[in-house]
Amino acid sequence: MPNEAAQKLMNDMNTVLADAEELVNATAGVAGEKVAAARDRLRQAAAEMRPRLARAQALVGEKARSAAYAADGYVHERPWTAIGVAACVGALIGMLVGRR
Repeated sequence: MPNEAAQKLMNDMNTVLADAEELVNATAGVAGEKVAAARDRLRQAAAEMRPRLARAQALVGEKARSAAYAADGYVHERPWTAIGVAACVGALIGMLVGRR
């Protein structure tokens, strides 16, 4: 679940960057000192964000793989414990859904 939230955040950030770049391109013909300054700041911020966002995506992917390997190792080392925990969680979810 946290990985899904992080991935959604990454997707949202990519969308914001794409929209910012589109805005910069759309206002290319607009004259004015303030517009040009804002366009330059936005272009610079987007250029700085791309590599940081790529590093963050790589880190999230690495953490997710690490967590998956750890969970896989735990399940292989203690299969009955994992089955018991899964059964308890399933029973709890079943009770909560059944109450509605």
